[in-house]
Amino acid sequence: MTKRLDIVCMGTALIDSIIKGFDPTPVSASGFTASSASLNVGGEAVNEVVTASRLGMCAGIMCFLGDDPAGDMIMTYLNKNKVDTSSVQREIEHPTPVTTMFVNEDGTRKSITNSSHRFNFHPEKHPEGFTCGKAIILGSLFRAPFNDPKIISDVFLEARSSGTLIFADTKLPNFVKLNLDDIAESLPMVDFITPNEDEAKYYTGKEDPSEMADVFLSYGIKNVLIKLGSKGFLFKNAHFAYSCPALDIRAVDATGAGDSFVAGLASELIRKLSDEKTGEIPEKILSDSNLIPEDVLKDALDFANACGALCTTAVGATTALKSRKQVQAFLKEHTK
Repeated sequence: MTKRLDIVCMGTALIDSIIKGFDPTPVSASGFTASSASLNVGGEAVNEVVTASRLGMCAGIMCFLGDDPAGDMIMTYLNKNKVDTSSVQREIEHPTPVTTMFVNEDGTRKSITNSSHRFNFHPEKHPEGFTCGKAIILGSLFRAPFNDPKIISDVFLEARSSGTLIFADTKLPNFVKLNLDDIAESLPMVDFITPNEDEAKYYTGKEDPSEMADVFLSYGIKNVLIKLGSKGFLFKNAHFAYSCPALDIRAVDATGAGDSFVAGLASELIRKLSDEKTGEIPEKILSDSNLIPEDVLKDALDFANACGALCTTAVGATTALKSRKQVQAFLKEHTK
């Protein structure tokens, strides 16, 4: 089938209240100081779809927003970044999630979620919203709405039957606890899974990244990418392993770096795999993503690594990265 979009990103859209340089020493009975505070549109689905759009992809989002000022702010931002918002679900009953994030001087962070993050919208009821893409990115496997095994299975089955590649980023569970065994029947349908090191340790029980990847592969997942933060990344599939250190840059804020990495990987792979005449991904790749050539994977992984690094050079998840040409220049500059 002809695809209307290159990528559909599915998951959370929210407002990040980012507090940088928080001083825990009170200046009054109930007062504290920080070096800066800002409101930023975020959430993994937003971060990924905005990044993909800026990288030249025709990108859409499937997410939930409340019918409130926070939701309006997110919609304005998505439209400004030329994102297809036709599959955004808005409701009066549930507020748009807002997350407070404390960012340290070295770019590391802690976040506070609340009950608004628990609302579980139902993408499986609207397959037309994600089967129109060459690929889907699940921003947070193991978080709502992808903390329900049936929703995961239904979405994956629809995606596979429509010839859509599946990229599954992960998060540690919060309100609902799932593990790999809970969704074992769905995992062989995943083309790429992209946990960070802490998530991979949690789900596999392993300490070594290569052994972590082997556990994911044993569940039938085609390609595994372990994001290792300042140590770079490890990629592995049944035929090929590739690792690369992080680029040597001064990190300001790591918020959204993993999302930028995943969006960069999916975008560059789609660009390189799409047929020049039809614009579609070859059927043999859709049937078995292990057939993606090694040189294509390496180029896409290096590009994604640059996307993640570039993201950390400014406060906010989608502040720094502007275009594919910018990422290419950034990668060239930092790999001399």
